This record gives sequence, C-alpha cells and structure tokens, in this order.
Amino acid sequence: MTSTELATAAGTPEVFAGVDWGGAFHQLCLVDSTGATLLQKRFPHTVEGLAGLCAALAAVAGVVRVAIERAEGLLVERLLELAVEVYCISPKVSARSRERYRMAAKKSDAFDAFVLADSLRHEHTHWRPIRPASQTLMRLRAVIRDRERLVWRQRDLENQLRAVMESYNPAVLHLFSSLDRDISLQFIRRYPQPAQAARVGIKRMDAFITAHGYSGRTSAETLVERLRPHLLAAGEGTSAGRAFTAVRMAEELSLLNGHLREYDTEIQALLAAHPDTRIFTAFPGVGPVTAATLLAGMGEDRDRHPSAASLLAETGLAPVTRASGRTRQVRFRYAANKRMRHAIDWWAFVAVREDPHFTGEHYRRARAAGQGHHRALRGVAARWVRILWRCWHDRTEYDPALHPLRRQALEAADHAQDTGPIPQRTAEEHLALPAAS
Repeated sequence: MTSTELATAAGTPEVFAGVDWGGAFHQLCLVDSTGATLLQKRFPHTVEGLAGLCAALAAVAGVVRVAIERAEGLLVERLLELAVEVYCISPKVSARSRERYRMAAKKSDAFDAFVLADSLRHEHTHWRPIRPASQTLMRLRAVIRDRERLVWRQRDLENQLRAVMESYNPAVLHLFSSLDRDISLQFIRRYPQPAQAARVGIKRMDAFITAHGYSGRTSAETLVERLRPHLLAAGEGTSAGRAFTAVRMAEELSLLNGHLREYDTEIQALLAAHPDTRIFTAFPGVGPVTAATLLAGMGEDRDRHPSAASLLAETGLAPVTRASGRTRQVRFRYAANKRMRHAIDWWAFVAVREDPHFTGEHYRRARAAGQGHHRALRGVAARWVRILWRCWHDRTEYDPALHPLRRQALEAADHAQDTGPIPQRTAEEHLALPAAS
C-alpha cells in the first residue's frame, strides 16, 4: 500500500503545503484533503524565519507533503530534516496549473503557494518525493557543479586572452598545443611583448622549457621554428598596453588551472569514499569527472528511476514523439538534465576510442548508415546507459563476461590479433565529424 492508502486506512488526516520560495521571504500555504486553506503566512529568509516555517509544518497533525519549485538549497535541506515528504515541482508545471484557477494573468506569492499546495493534493500520487542523500553525495554534488562553473570561467577567460594575443602578439598562439596550458601562460608572463619573444633562440627556449618542466615532447628547435613565422607586432604603445593586460589574464588563468586541479583531487577523494563509485568506474570510457557527474545526477534513491526508459528520458537520450491524427514526428529531446547529457556524450566519445571493437564498431555502423556524429554517439550512449541503469539498480559492477555481444567482439578481436594484424583506422576514421551535424 502507498503512504496515501495507509493514511486513509488509518484515518490519519493529510495536509498539503506549498512553499513559494524567494531570496528574502518564503510564502507558506497549507490546505487539507478537501482543498480548504488552513494557513497562509509569510516567513523571512532568516534564522528565525526558517525556524518559524519549520515549526508551522511540524505542528501539523497527520501526513504532511510539501511542494516547492526547487530541489536544492538551504530551505530544501531544512525541509528534508523534518518528518515531511518534499516534492520538487517544475516551474513550468506550476505556471500551467495557475490557469486551472484563474484565467487572468494575476500573480502573487500567496496565490502561487496555494497553487503548489492544491496541485500537490491532486497529483501527488503521480509524483515522487525527494529522498535525503548522504553527506558524501551532497558534497560531491556541490563540488561537481562548482567545478563545471569553474570550467566555464576558465573557458571564457581563455577566449578573452586569445583575443588579446591576436591583437598584438599572435606568435604565442602557435607555440604550444593550447593557450590554457601552464607552459603557454608562463611564456606569456615571461615574454609578454613581441620584441621580447623575438629574442628567444634555441638555447633560451631550451632553458625555458626545462625550467618549467615542459612535457610536450617537442624540441626547442621545433618550438622556435613555430614561433618565428608568426612574430607579428603592433605599435609600441599598443603592445605595451596589451602586454599589461595579457600578463594579468595569464596570471588569473594560471590560478584557475590550479583550482581546477584541486577540484579534481577533491572529486577523486569523494569518489573513493562513496560505495556506488565502483558501479560507474567499471565501464569503459568513464573517468573520475564523468563518474562523479553521473553519480551526482542519478543519486542513491533507486526508486527515482524505476526503469531504464526514465533514465534515458532524463538524460536526453530518448527522443520525443509527437503524434496527432495522421502526423507522427520523432524529435530531439531538449528538456533534459543537460549536465548528465554532456557527461554521457563525453563518455560515449571516449568509449568509441577506448573500446573500438564493440563501442567503436557500433559507432562506425551508425555512421555508415547515414547517421550524424552526435546521433551516432547518442545511439552508442543509449546502449551503455541501459546497462548502467541495470548495474546501478542492482548495485552490481559491470561484468564484461555477462555482456555476450561485447564478449564476442573482444574474443573475435583477440582471435584476429593471434592470426594476423588488425587493420588500423586513424582517429579521423573513428570519429569523423560531419561538416554540419
């Protein structure tokens, strides 16, 4: 029996709460099982205000369910500590639900809180409450999300630095593999102006890369040859002004690089402390950041995704079908957890290279059938996500011996290696990007 059936059988009253949260105030509305309003009150976002809101919910006799338009934050964590069920309602759902009560575009905090509470009263049997997570998982979620924001800042700053270098000293952009590498930033800080870079010969370049532990396996002679043809220079005043900015940007980007390494170290430590990590890291192509993103997104509550189809839908791998009359369209799913979608896309991309005999072969077949690069990756990812869901649901590690298709592909590759050389494909043949995908 569900909690609603148990409460009804025991004669326990049910109360539904709606919380319209805000940065300064939170509006609380309580309704009973008949829809009658029991309480409408505003609480400030302070220690005293949150304590009063929690006290108002704790004072209610019976089963209390709370609807709110967010799944994280200080208020949500305080609600999860109470003996109540917390439901995260999409803002789109609550916006459409207002039309059930009023046709006019009238809006207020009290009305929004009532709509949340009454919608929960009607639909809570079709929704799933938020389950409290372990402290390790909560910390991992916070770290992985903040790491993503740090990567965005790093990317934006790198693009800004690239634009500055192109405006007065483009030679540095052709020197090393990427501009955000520590060795590139050190070169900008050491030789910020074109005239200074022009004086760098083979001996000076060799001393520079040795002092900074360069591991690119490119000789000083080759680096100097890359540098010379691109030693374009702006005017003296422009070069001096731009160099001042470039050095500050390089210092800031170096700081972000160091912070990113610290985030990666923290993520590895948190993964080592979580018991579900072994489930995610057992798959080919899954690194620490991808495993942390998937673990943070899927969580620990196995009831959240009762089937593989629900996980495919949340991650954007399942298409959307629109059918009406004689019209039927299958479209890309835009409404999805984009953080998990990107992580799974990267997982599939890496797995194509690291597992060429099974994952790579499915990718090549999809491309040969006319599918674009990203469509082929989604097909590959959908295969692995179904297996991931089963392993996650059963709390077991992925075992290649129990995967007959991949086991056969690996055995065939081993047999071919014993009998003769396997034709090698280039990276471009493995992951050939179409002109427009």
